Amino acid sequence: MNLDQYLPVLLFVLVGAGVGVVPQVLGRLLGPVRPDSEKNSPYECGFEAFEDARMKFDVRYYLVAILFILFDLEIAFLFPWAVALKEIGAVGFWSVMIFLAILVVGFVYEWKKGALDWE
Repeated sequence: MNLDQYLPVLLFVLVGAGVGVVPQVLGRLLGPVRPDSEKNSPYECGFEAFEDARMKFDVRYYLVAILFILFDLEIAFLFPWAVALKEIGAVGFWSVMIFLAILVVGFVYEWKKGALDWE
């Protein structure tokens, strides 16, 4: 096994880590330290917090978020399929059509159940 092939990957990781860490270290070392009560106060949308930060959210918020992620990821699977459509032929085309039909059935089910309604 030739380790020279891994040199670009190692350089990429080192440069990426450097870009992320070096500015933070420089800011911590060279930046002014002048704390006051205004800087140390919690910031929430430009006005004083009116409730506890640990307030409970409705379950529907999480349900809509999960559904969005689910359908978003499903759509992301279509991009590689579209790129390779000529190579995979009719079998690949109809496989994805079945996949999309199942996705549409799930979407209609969630819509009829009211999971997408926001009150």
